[in-house]
Amino acid sequence: MQIVRQLGPLREALAAFRQAGSTIGLVPTMGALHAGHIRLIEAAKGQCDAVVASIFVNPAQFGVGEDLDAYPRQETADATLLDAAGVALLWAPAVDQIYPPGYATNVSVRGVSEGLCGGARPGHFDGVATVVAKLFNQVRPDAAFFGEKDFQQLAVIRRMARDLDFTHDIVGVPTVRDPDGLALSSRNAYLTPEQRASAVALPEAMQEAAEAIAAGGNIVSILTEARARLLAAGFHKIDYLELRDAETLAFQNVFTRPARLFAAAHIGKTRLIDNIPVS
Repeated sequence: MQIVRQLGPLREALAAFRQAGSTIGLVPTMGALHAGHIRLIEAAKGQCDAVVASIFVNPAQFGVGEDLDAYPRQETADATLLDAAGVALLWAPAVDQIYPPGYATNVSVRGVSEGLCGGARPGHFDGVATVVAKLFNQVRPDAAFFGEKDFQQLAVIRRMARDLDFTHDIVGVPTVRDPDGLALSSRNAYLTPEQRASAVALPEAMQEAAEAIAAGGNIVSILTEARARLLAAGFHKIDYLELRDAETLAFQNVFTRPARLFAAAHIGKTRLIDNIPVS
């Protein structure tokens, strides 16, 4: 596996892939890799000849007081995992390769970025859209792969790709979960053993709520009960627990398919997000 940190060598390596007739799959990450990321690599390998993974902890998507400085950085271990998974090239740029001196451009996506994490983290999706647009232009992949755990992020990227005429495929890969149902996340590493045991209440409460909504129950009552269950389990703040249209992300107070249930809640110092389909 090649490890590249500068744009010039990146372009040379990508040109060699293309001259060999290889299609390129891009898996953007912020590192601290886990089995969910490896599933993205596997999906990319199944569709493309050469997989490029990126590791870049993007400062533009962290707000004031968020965990930019504390975000786990373990490039050596991550590179070992990516090499073992069959990644052809790791793009690990320095900040100035993404945001050079004097950088003054921002990508903003309205509609699907509003509410949910967009409401709880102002400016977050501008940072996501901007860095992903940069990565798309730098790598020019044939397909790019993103996890459905960050479903709103996936919706933002799909909207941006349509609006800015990126022609490669945007592939959503289903959420990978631990055996007890908790969605895998780099931020799970922040949880103490006691918090990790309590955190399973999030997918459990969401699954029960989704089933009750699909059965025709009162949405307001069901979600009120689910919030109370999370607080009783040890979560101390709930940013949102909402039913949304699965395509437009429009708020639903009457269940219509396709729909998804979205949640973000804090336990200890950790903010966990999740979403599941309601069918």
